[in-house]
Amino acid sequence: MPSGRRHLQLELFLLPLALIGLRLLGQDWPGLLAFGAAYLFSSLWLSPDLDLRSNDARRRWRPLGFIWAPYAKVFKHRGLSHNLLLGPLTRIGYLFLLGFLVVQALNYAGLLANLHFQIKLGKGTLGMIALGLYLPNIIHILYDRLDSGVLRGRSRRERGLRPGKRCVRY
Repeated sequence: MPSGRRHLQLELFLLPLALIGLRLLGQDWPGLLAFGAAYLFSSLWLSPDLDLRSNDARRRWRPLGFIWAPYAKVFKHRGLSHNLLLGPLTRIGYLFLLGFLVVQALNYAGLLANLHFQIKLGKGTLGMIALGLYLPNIIHILYDRLDSGVLRGRSRRERGLRPGKRCVRY
Protein backbone atom coordinates (compact mmCIF):
# COMPACT_ATOMS: atom_id res chain seq x y z
CA MET A 1 0.00 0.00 0.00
CA PRO A 2 1.43 3.41 -0.91
CA SER A 3 2.51 5.63 1.95
CA GLY A 4 0.84 8.96 2.68
CA ARG A 5 3.89 10.69 1.26
CA ARG A 6 3.58 8.79 -2.04
CA HIS A 7 -0.10 9.68 -2.30
CA LEU A 8 0.66 13.35 -1.73
CA GLN A 9 3.54 13.32 -4.23
CA LEU A 10 1.29 11.87 -6.94
CA GLU A 11 -1.56 14.27 -6.18
CA LEU A 12 0.74 17.32 -6.23
CA PHE A 13 2.43 16.09 -9.42
CA LEU A 14 -0.98 15.85 -11.15
CA LEU A 15 -2.25 19.28 -9.97
CA PRO A 16 -0.45 21.35 -12.67
CA LEU A 17 -1.59 18.87 -15.32
CA ALA A 18 -5.19 19.22 -14.14
CA LEU A 19 -4.92 23.03 -14.15
CA ILE A 20 -3.47 23.04 -17.68
CA GLY A 21 -6.19 20.66 -18.84
CA LEU A 22 -8.95 22.78 -17.33
CA ARG A 23 -7.48 25.94 -18.86
CA LEU A 24 -7.30 24.27 -22.28
CA LEU A 25 -10.96 23.32 -21.85
CA GLY A 26 -11.75 27.03 -21.41
CA GLN A 27 -11.97 27.37 -17.63
CA ASP A 28 -11.57 30.99 -16.48
CA TRP A 29 -8.95 32.13 -13.96
CA PRO A 30 -11.28 32.48 -10.93
CA GLY A 31 -12.49 28.93 -11.55
CA LEU A 32 -8.91 27.68 -11.80
CA LEU A 33 -8.03 29.46 -8.56
CA ALA A 34 -11.05 27.91 -6.80
CA PHE A 35 -10.15 24.48 -8.18
CA GLY A 36 -6.48 24.78 -7.18
CA ALA A 37 -7.27 25.94 -3.63
CA ALA A 38 -9.85 23.18 -3.11
CA TYR A 39 -7.48 20.58 -4.63
CA LEU A 40 -4.64 21.59 -2.29
CA PHE A 41 -6.96 21.64 0.73
CA SER A 42 -8.27 18.20 -0.15
CA SER A 43 -4.79 16.76 -0.82
CA LEU A 44 -3.30 18.09 2.39
CA TRP A 45 -6.18 17.95 4.88
CA LEU A 46 -9.00 15.73 3.55
CA SER A 47 -7.20 12.49 2.73
CA PRO A 48 -9.22 9.26 2.68
CA ASP A 49 -6.72 8.06 5.28
CA LEU A 50 -8.26 10.30 7.95
CA ASP A 51 -10.05 7.12 9.00
CA LEU A 52 -6.73 5.92 10.44
CA ARG A 53 -5.74 6.85 13.97
CA SER A 54 -2.34 8.16 12.91
CA ASN A 55 -1.55 9.60 9.49
CA ASP A 56 0.07 12.59 7.81
CA ALA A 57 -3.21 14.34 6.97
CA ARG A 58 -4.35 14.19 10.57
CA ARG A 59 -1.00 15.55 11.78
CA ARG A 60 -1.40 18.49 9.37
CA TRP A 61 -4.47 19.56 11.34
CA ARG A 62 -2.00 20.19 14.22
CA PRO A 63 -3.91 20.85 17.47
CA LEU A 64 -7.24 20.26 15.70
CA GLY A 65 -6.28 16.72 14.68
CA PHE A 66 -8.40 15.37 17.51
CA ILE A 67 -11.57 16.33 15.61
CA TRP A 68 -10.98 13.34 13.31
CA ALA A 69 -10.99 10.76 16.15
CA PRO A 70 -14.81 10.24 15.96
CA TYR A 71 -14.57 9.99 12.18
CA ALA A 72 -11.92 7.25 12.51
CA LYS A 73 -14.17 5.37 14.95
CA VAL A 74 -17.18 5.47 12.63
CA PHE A 75 -15.43 4.81 9.31
CA LYS A 76 -13.16 1.79 9.09
CA HIS A 77 -10.09 2.05 6.88
CA ARG A 78 -10.77 1.31 3.23
CA GLY A 79 -14.47 1.12 3.91
CA LEU A 80 -16.93 3.87 3.00
CA SER A 81 -14.18 6.48 3.34
CA HIS A 82 -12.48 4.91 0.31
CA ASN A 83 -15.60 4.90 -1.85
CA LEU A 84 -15.03 7.00 -4.99
CA LEU A 85 -18.32 8.91 -4.71
CA LEU A 86 -19.27 8.77 -1.03
CA GLY A 87 -15.79 8.91 0.55
CA PRO A 88 -15.14 12.62 -0.02
CA LEU A 89 -18.77 13.35 0.88
CA THR A 90 -18.29 11.73 4.29
CA ARG A 91 -15.35 14.01 5.11
CA ILE A 92 -16.95 17.18 3.70
CA GLY A 93 -20.22 16.41 5.47
CA TYR A 94 -18.37 15.69 8.71
CA LEU A 95 -16.57 19.06 8.52
CA PHE A 96 -19.85 20.88 7.79
CA LEU A 97 -21.48 19.15 10.76
CA LEU A 98 -18.61 20.19 13.06
CA GLY A 99 -18.72 23.74 11.71
CA PHE A 100 -22.47 23.90 12.21
CA LEU A 101 -22.12 22.70 15.81
CA VAL A 102 -19.39 25.27 16.55
CA VAL A 103 -21.45 28.11 15.05
CA GLN A 104 -24.52 27.01 17.02
CA ALA A 105 -22.50 26.88 20.25
CA LEU A 106 -21.03 30.35 19.61
CA ASN A 107 -24.44 31.69 18.72
CA TYR A 108 -25.95 30.18 21.88
CA ALA A 109 -23.19 31.83 23.92
CA GLY A 110 -24.10 35.17 22.33
CA LEU A 111 -20.77 35.56 20.56
CA LEU A 112 -22.27 35.79 17.06
CA ALA A 113 -25.26 38.01 17.81
CA ASN A 114 -24.29 40.89 15.51
CA LEU A 115 -22.13 39.03 13.02
CA HIS A 116 -23.53 38.66 9.50
CA PHE A 117 -21.66 37.57 6.42
CA GLN A 118 -22.56 36.32 3.02
CA ILE A 119 -20.60 34.42 0.41
CA LYS A 120 -21.82 34.39 -3.16
CA LEU A 121 -20.37 31.83 -5.52
CA GLY A 122 -21.52 31.07 -9.02
CA LYS A 123 -22.41 27.55 -10.18
CA GLY A 124 -19.19 27.33 -12.18
CA THR A 125 -17.06 28.24 -9.18
CA LEU A 126 -18.92 25.78 -6.97
CA GLY A 127 -18.37 23.10 -9.61
CA MET A 128 -14.65 23.84 -9.67
CA ILE A 129 -14.51 23.67 -5.85
CA ALA A 130 -16.34 20.33 -5.90
CA LEU A 131 -13.99 18.98 -8.58
CA GLY A 132 -10.99 20.23 -6.60
CA LEU A 133 -12.24 18.48 -3.46
CA TYR A 134 -13.02 15.22 -5.25
CA LEU A 135 -10.15 14.75 -7.70
CA PRO A 136 -7.31 14.20 -5.15
CA ASN A 137 -9.51 11.68 -3.33
CA ILE A 138 -10.24 9.83 -6.54
CA ILE A 139 -6.52 9.77 -7.35
CA HIS A 140 -5.74 8.50 -3.83
CA ILE A 141 -8.33 5.72 -3.98
CA LEU A 142 -7.41 4.60 -7.50
CA TYR A 143 -3.72 4.56 -6.52
CA ASP A 144 -4.59 2.35 -3.53
CA ARG A 145 -6.61 0.01 -5.74
CA LEU A 146 -3.95 -0.14 -8.44
CA ASP A 147 -1.21 -0.81 -5.92
CA SER A 148 -3.26 -3.49 -4.14
CA GLY A 149 -4.11 -5.15 -7.45
CA VAL A 150 -0.49 -5.19 -8.59
CA LEU A 151 0.71 -6.55 -5.25
CA ARG A 152 -2.08 -9.13 -5.13
CA GLY A 153 -1.22 -10.28 -8.65
CA ARG A 154 2.49 -10.48 -7.83
CA SER A 155 1.93 -12.54 -4.72
CA ARG A 156 -0.32 -14.95 -6.66
CA ARG A 157 2.39 -15.42 -9.31
CA GLU A 158 4.99 -15.99 -6.61
CA ARG A 159 2.81 -18.77 -5.18
CA GLY A 160 2.41 -20.33 -8.63
CA LEU A 161 -1.29 -19.57 -8.88
CA ARG A 162 -3.07 -18.44 -12.00
CA PRO A 163 -5.23 -15.31 -11.75
CA GLY A 164 -8.70 -16.23 -10.55
CA LYS A 165 -7.55 -19.58 -9.10
CA ARG A 166 -8.13 -19.93 -5.37
CA CYS A 167 -5.59 -21.25 -2.92
CA VAL A 168 -7.03 -24.07 -0.81
CA ARG A 169 -5.76 -24.29 2.77
CA TYR A 170 -6.02 -27.48 4.81
